[in-house]
Amino acid sequence: MTAGTALAVLAVGALAACGSTGVPVTGVTSDPAPAKPDPRSQLAARVAVAKDQRYIAAYTLTAQGKSPRSILVSIATDRTWRVDVQGGALGGTADVAIASRPEGQYQCPINPSSGCVKVAASGKKLPPAVDPRVQYVFVAWLDVLLDRQIPLSMAPADPLAGTSAPCFAVEPAVTAVQPPIDPGVYCYNDNGMLAAARLPFGQLTLTGDVIAAPSTISLPGPVVDGAPLATTAPPPPSPNPSGSQVPRSVSPSPSKGVA
Repeated sequence: MTAGTALAVLAVGALAACGSTGVPVTGVTSDPAPAKPDPRSQLAARVAVAKDQRYIAAYTLTAQGKSPRSILVSIATDRTWRVDVQGGALGGTADVAIASRPEGQYQCPINPSSGCVKVAASGKKLPPAVDPRVQYVFVAWLDVLLDRQIPLSMAPADPLAGTSAPCFAVEPAVTAVQPPIDPGVYCYNDNGMLAAARLPFGQLTLTGDVIAAPSTISLPGPVVDGAPLATTAPPPPSPNPSGSQVPRSVSPSPSKGVA
């Protein structure tokens, strides 16, 4: 076979492998559909917007066997914040505000208001005995939800009662004495506002309109020396041998959240 004949044979073979248009016949393909973000990425996108929000918002806290309580959250433009917790101390009988400023965090009794006691440095956790925990949902836990280095298990969850916002079930992936976040269901709307959250101490639900944030947070009373109010109810007085009642002195017990 000459070189010219060989080239002709190859050309015919190539055409035979093609359709009538001379284009190789292959299966019809299309671009694959873009992968849907995983739950952690979906939640992180909403939390990132939440972290940039500054606002005053009212929530209702409901827990089994207890009357609904009001929570007022103020996140100022200078990043100071204050969370007013109805029934947040003394077993639900005292209203308190937890406020954070650069010089520290304070517990302030309200309704009626009195002096504010410094209970922790700025950015630190409160002592368990005086910690209602509800404030972390709006401040510290945002960073936890955004940190990919913290092992968390996340999955889509059914919307909670009172909201149609997307919800996500969050569970710390490791057992720890002090988990970085409480397990629960967290729901954020498209504007980055926490619409609802179901947590060990109850369910938070956004109520009413969100209003503009103040430029900074003011304490509801002067800073004073003294002991903060425990979240738990004080023990009942015990009788002495003479039959009269005397108060019993005990240290406040650690709290698991809002009383």
